[in-house]
Amino acid sequence: MSLHSTAQSLVTLAEGGMKGGNHDSLNPFITGGGALFILLLLLWITTRFNRDH
Repeated sequence: MSLHSTAQSLVTLAEGGMKGGNHDSLNPFITGGGALFILLLLLWITTRFNRDH
């Protein structure tokens, strides 16, 4: 079995017979923006509690 045929078999297995894989309601900009907002909020909360400088 060659490397190319093995890789092609693994890609076919990973796809699972489905085309694409992205859900229609998941917008990467909104998801990334929400994650960034949450992380910045957690950073702000952490710096507010760390007043012992």
